[in-house]
Amino acid sequence: MAIVKMKRLRMVAMTADREALLRRLQHMGCVEVVQPEADPDDPLWAALTPPETGGLAAAHEEKTQAERALEVLKRYKALPKSGFLDPKPGVQEGELFDEAGAKAARDMAREVNDLDRRLAAIRAEENKLDAQKDVLRPWMDLDLPLETGSTAQVTIQLGTLPANVPMNQAEGELQAIGELAQLTEVYNAERDFHYCMLVCHTSQAEDVLEKLKALGWSRANLRDWTGTAAENLGRLYQETKALKAEAASIEEKLSGMGQSAAALRQLSDLANVTMSREESRSRLMDTGQTFLLEGWVPEESWPALKQELDKFPCACEVGDPAPEEYEKVPVKLKNNTLTRPLNMVTEMYSLPAYGTLDPNPLMAPFFILFYGIMMADMGYGLLMMLAGAIILKKKKPGGTFGHLCGLLVLCGVTTFIMGALTGGFFGDFLTQVVKLTTGGDFALPALFTPLEDTMMILVGAMCLGFVQIITGMAVSFVSKLKNGQVMDAVFEEVTWWVVFAGLGLMIAGITPIVLILGGVLLVVGCVAQSYVRTGGNVVMTILTAFGRTGISLCGNLYNHVTGYFGDILSYSRLMALMLAGSVIAQVFNTLGAIPGNIVIFLIISFAGNALNFALNLLGCYVHDLRLQCLEYFGKFYQDGGKPFRPLDLNTKYYEVVK
Repeated sequence: MAIVKMKRLRMVAMTADREALLRRLQHMGCVEVVQPEADPDDPLWAALTPPETGGLAAAHEEKTQAERALEVLKRYKALPKSGFLDPKPGVQEGELFDEAGAKAARDMAREVNDLDRRLAAIRAEENKLDAQKDVLRPWMDLDLPLETGSTAQVTIQLGTLPANVPMNQAEGELQAIGELAQLTEVYNAERDFHYCMLVCHTSQAEDVLEKLKALGWSRANLRDWTGTAAENLGRLYQETKALKAEAASIEEKLSGMGQSAAALRQLSDLANVTMSREESRSRLMDTGQTFLLEGWVPEESWPALKQELDKFPCACEVGDPAPEEYEKVPVKLKNNTLTRPLNMVTEMYSLPAYGTLDPNPLMAPFFILFYGIMMADMGYGLLMMLAGAIILKKKKPGGTFGHLCGLLVLCGVTTFIMGALTGGFFGDFLTQVVKLTTGGDFALPALFTPLEDTMMILVGAMCLGFVQIITGMAVSFVSKLKNGQVMDAVFEEVTWWVVFAGLGLMIAGITPIVLILGGVLLVVGCVAQSYVRTGGNVVMTILTAFGRTGISLCGNLYNHVTGYFGDILSYSRLMALMLAGSVIAQVFNTLGAIPGNIVIFLIISFAGNALNFALNLLGCYVHDLRLQCLEYFGKFYQDGGKPFRPLDLNTKYYEVVK
């Protein structure tokens, strides 16, 4: 239950062994490869060059193709259905890296993606044919080849007039120009256009076209067509039919390719693993025959790693990081079953800085207890325990989701216990059921209830908050002593413990001598701080301290008193959420009981409690997280750590069996 100690690893090995070494490191999953820091004063550094990165781009492209193929199969419902609780299937490491299987999967991905691209091309061609049909359809009744053009004596044009122009008006105006022009309506689109054919003698063509343009004439662009519109439409319909048949055949083929999903997922995982290895490879530095690798390895993993590296002709150096390097050292937390689920809470805030404390063991009891106090219902607790345990057993999730399920079980236990103490089971669900079915009175035994003992719960919540704050101060006190900050530990923690003890004794009616002692320590602390600021100059310390002690002391008192008071008062949210959850559950149960029908009661009660349960799951988590991050962590926690990300077999679809 601590931050794992890290070793800095430096290794020089033969370039010929680079791929084998990286695969071995990836198999062990215990080394985070980092970019070496350039040393401008070292003339040998100029001879080092980064390796080629083409493999990373190739692996990324392979992953993209595999994921795209899976998305295509999903779109055509070819993927086998999997349940939410189904765990990730296992695959042997050798099977994952099997080149023959990978090649077959690549061919399969290429085939699926080619079929999908052909389908996209067919859709585009169908849209093009549909647009051409729309152009030809108004001229379908025209028994004249569309390529027919004007002659030396006769001008022929196909075109459109706006629908708001009456045809008899257009014909009359043409007749007024001369009798050698005829405008024939081929198709009337009513709301859009009149589709017409113009035939006139060349001598009158210029005047006729000028008059038609004034009416809104637009020439139809049909010069690229040959044959009649009906003949062309028939051909287009045949082409569309053929394309639809081809598309249906491809869709049917894609729908039947579900058996390839496993290989495609395995290919995607292989590409992901290769990308991780290539990213680490890009951080190496090469010479002509050797390469340099720098990284971090957990101290506990070094013996096994050294045994593996001894099989290669390489030179290794490991050492503890210097304090000035701590901000660069990755952080790995080592926790037990009880505290490991709290990793998700810590990571959501920030990992602790290397060389400091792991907050999980210090936070776990308070977080789990506070959640149970706020939720405080046996029914909700049972649901949380069952949901978390079933998911952990069936799905076996890892990472953040696994931590969440583990935390759900632990918080469900405290929720059930607090529910038993307050007599809550989905609010007063059992009381209402007994009343509706038998007419009798029934209530679960309770040590205290949120509605009747509100003040007691409020005081208890703030007392628990005071205990947590004192715990944080104690942790800070020990940490400062370990770091040699004795004066800070005494005057920033011990002084206020004395003040708190004095206040408690004074409230109990005992002489305030302890409180006076605390005030003296505050003054001494202010003088000591002045001494440190002045660099140990006694005269300046006296002048500074006595010149401003009153101001410093008042400011220190004000800041700390209001700060501690606000922190402790913040724990009243434990009572508030317990009361809110209990009241909301009882309100829904009461509403359901009003009609006097057990069926209606069950429907309303279940719906209301489901809503209350969902809101409380999130609300209690957020408020509990706030208490830890603001009121508790502020007393001792040093954040800023970066997570340890070793080169490992990280996969999405399969669990690799090493």
